[in-house]
Amino acid sequence: MSACATTREQAPLPDGRDVAFGQRAYVDGPIVQPVKLLEDSRCPMNARCVWAGRVRLQMVWIRGNGEKQPFEVTLGKPTHLADGTITLESVRPAKRTGGAIRSEDYRFSFRFMGGL
Repeated sequence: MSACATTREQAPLPDGRDVAFGQRAYVDGPIVQPVKLLEDSRCPMNARCVWAGRVRLQMVWIRGNGEKQPFEVTLGKPTHLADGTITLESVRPAKRTGGAIRSEDYRFSFRFMGGL
């Protein structure tokens, strides 16, 4: 009889679009994970505001050796990471007056621009 080796097939990591809190994603090179909302002061879509506000997230970069390195991103601002920059490009859902967004409803999109 021959023994069959079984391997655990791991599902591929999602790309940097539509990433939830706690979800690891492959973003054009680095593997990152949003872990905590630090600030969401965006102007609600059904309100008039003087300031557009901002979103800041605590993130983790999972390096090739498995080490987890924390860093922070701000919506629309490139942040140095590895040999390039990562940008938090969008946050969903849009903020509305009259209710808070539940953490499990947030989705984020990231882009990485690698160095040479």
